[in-house]
Amino acid sequence: MIVDHPGFVLWFTGLSGAGKTTIALALLPKLQERGVRIERLDGDVVRESLTKDLGFSKEDRDTNIERVTFVAKLLSRNNVAVLASFISPYEGTRNMVRGQVTNYIEVYVDAPLEVCEGRDVKGMYAKARAGKIENFTGINDPYEAPQQPDIHVETHKQTVEESVNQVVQWLEEHHFIPARVTS
Repeated sequence: MIVDHPGFVLWFTGLSGAGKTTIALALLPKLQERGVRIERLDGDVVRESLTKDLGFSKEDRDTNIERVTFVAKLLSRNNVAVLASFISPYEGTRNMVRGQVTNYIEVYVDAPLEVCEGRDVKGMYAKARAGKIENFTGINDPYEAPQQPDIHVETHKQTVEESVNQVVQWLEEHHFIPARVTS
């Protein structure tokens, strides 16, 4: 059963390997169980289609987020929940998203750089440290951590389930999703 709910955009930001996609994927079925209309936008997936023409310079990263914001805006204003998982390293760009979509909720997926490097199955951090990748966030390009995120999960201290439950609880408390009915 689909329930009436306001559209919103859960914007997962954090370093590569922090757990943005992992949390979004684990959250998706929990929201679907409650009848929430939902779509997921993920940085890796979007770069294979919508933004495959872009690189990783600041200008290209900003254009990437502008395109994703347009899609998120269309969905959220039509009462669809959006799970958007993007490094989105610049505070100014995230503030632009906040101003354009319906009910922007910033989720800072926080893990120390060394933890993220340890999770890196693709070897991207090692390539960046070796100078083979330019503009790699956290190594040779900055990540501006959110100063006041709506939700702050620390994936080096929490299990995936604990992080997901923290997001669900916030959404319930702020009336974006129906509370789970217990009998």
